[in-house]
Amino acid sequence: MKDAEIHEVVRILRGEYPRWREPIVTEIAKKHVPFRVLISTIISLRTKDETTRGASARLFTLADSPRDMLKLDTKRIEEAIFPAGFYRTKARNIMRICAILVDEKKGRVPDTIEDLLMLPGVGRKTANLVVTLGYGKPGICVDTHVHRISNRLGYVVTRTPNKTEFALREKLPIEYWIEYNDLLVSYGKHVCTPVSPFCSECKIYEYCDRVGVERSR
Repeated sequence: MKDAEIHEVVRILRGEYPRWREPIVTEIAKKHVPFRVLISTIISLRTKDETTRGASARLFTLADSPRDMLKLDTKRIEEAIFPAGFYRTKARNIMRICAILVDEKKGRVPDTIEDLLMLPGVGRKTANLVVTLGYGKPGICVDTHVHRISNRLGYVVTRTPNKTEFALREKLPIEYWIEYNDLLVSYGKHVCTPVSPFCSECKIYEYCDRVGVERSR
């Protein structure tokens, strides 16, 4: 894909996006509460959206702030977010994060990637989502879908999601940074799937180099 074609690709993906339900973290972000974005993103790691949706709703019914969360015990958080993947580890990290936020941050979630990365269980994907969806600041969240499709298109040539993020920061127009994740995640789940993508149905097929695609539908 030629670099200049990214504008047309984004335009087309914007048109496709309403066909599917928004990612759960994006739904939660509409309430403009960074704490909810942070905690729901932690729950979502290696967990399907529908599971994350239910787990987040149950947990936020019990506690909706760092201070309220600390009133619960780890077992109660585990029960609320089960069956999210690695729910026991996530429950411990949620408690540790809330303690740090209360003791060191006056209850406020940090708004920089650097500060967020200091929190237990927070990687670059989570940090970028909090910065972009929680605070509306520029950032590029890269998960497996964003990494796969960006490379499949031929827009970047990278081996890991972290390297994809930094490659995109160099060339993706900043006006697309915040929405790029949502657009590609939805498209990656329904059309540009990991194995045997639906190339016959793809609206951006003419712009795609189909890197690594051995079989398609």
